[in-house]
Amino acid sequence: MSIWKSCDIRGVYDVELDADFARALGRAVGQRSADALVLVAGDVRPSTAVLKPALIEGLTQAGARVLDGGTAPTPAFYHAKRRLAVPDGVMVTASHNPPAYNGFKIEMGARPIDTAELSVLRGLVETAAWQSVQPGVVESVDVLGSYAADLVSAYDQLRPRRVVVDAGNGCMALVAPQVLAAVGIEVVPLFCEPDGTFPNRSPNPSDVRSLVALGDAVQAHGAEMGIAFDGDGDRAVFVDSSGQVAPADRVLVLMVRHALQRQPGAAIVYDQKASDVVRQAIIVRGGRPVRERSGFAHIKRRLLATQAALAGEVSGHFFFGELGGDDALYAACYLLRILDELGTTLDRALADVPVYPITPDLRVPCEPVAARQIIKELTAAYDESRRDHLDGIRISWDDGWALVRESVTEPLITLRFEAHSEARLAAIQREVRAASPLLAATWPG
Repeated sequence: MSIWKSCDIRGVYDVELDADFARALGRAVGQRSADALVLVAGDVRPSTAVLKPALIEGLTQAGARVLDGGTAPTPAFYHAKRRLAVPDGVMVTASHNPPAYNGFKIEMGARPIDTAELSVLRGLVETAAWQSVQPGVVESVDVLGSYAADLVSAYDQLRPRRVVVDAGNGCMALVAPQVLAAVGIEVVPLFCEPDGTFPNRSPNPSDVRSLVALGDAVQAHGAEMGIAFDGDGDRAVFVDSSGQVAPADRVLVLMVRHALQRQPGAAIVYDQKASDVVRQAIIVRGGRPVRERSGFAHIKRRLLATQAALAGEVSGHFFFGELGGDDALYAACYLLRILDELGTTLDRALADVPVYPITPDLRVPCEPVAARQIIKELTAAYDESRRDHLDGIRISWDDGWALVRESVTEPLITLRFEAHSEARLAAIQREVRAASPLLAATWPG
């Protein structure tokens, strides 16, 4: 599969991308930068120490003035970009991917880069098309210090709670324990030594297998909850006092209630894979539900376009209107503030959020041509009023829904179902399978 994804660049270091690629990408971004001013930061992966300097070299070759933010979580990079009013930026990171990977998150202007602009950059990289100009300069800027200071200022004086903080040896190890301690939390650190080889767990906290140690630590230390961050610190997953993972969409319901109390009638953007309890919570509280396809760039763009108060994704991205984007440490502080105002714990707060039977993503091997044919068969089987095509096809009933999507990274078709009862969940799956003969043959169920 190509390293050029729908909203960023990722691949195996020294196999799919290397210093030469980073240098060429820097030249391309430098040419496209309207003000020739670019902020750069990087994660803790060993390969970042090679890719980031090469990227900066390419940017300066294209005449750009580079502000080097050093090593930082992605949210701190975004914070610095806003604070310094820098129009363009590149974060060197592979986010939650395994240690062998690296990549680049690019922002040209206030919004995440789209496929059209990525295509332009790809053309410049692959043709090596650039003109020699007066070299640019590099300046170091403070990213971590100002990010931490602003968070402490915004969330000072939280109620003391014992919380296990699992940085997964990723970027949030640089700042999360210190910030949470400064706002009043009793922090029990877990894997809080930066190490981009990720020796203790996967950098992807959405994989519940990677959170066993966090759950055990919460119980062993008698903590109220645990927080796990992904590799570059833009996603957070929470566990309750029993060590059980709190699904991100249920946590989002708590945030929805809080946000709409303060901004009545506001738009709330949510991942189309989220439980219907999110949409229902938005409507009950008088908000405007806006469903969007999965992917942080898609949801961030919709947050900005609708001037939404809040957005959330089932992978653990939480977005805030006041930030114009996502921030996992801000989300952790935001949730702790909610619990303070409710005078309760995460366990008790979630007990008030309905639970519907929902499947995980069911990943079925399927070649792209067959996947598209399955979606065509389902489109023909269901009335237009009951389906949408944000990404693949989503079919709705009064008491459930089905989502069928073609993977953009692997030869798979991905299925997800929810209903208001286990019996309806099974019935909806049978109905969808029967509506597409090719799906029935591909996925016997």
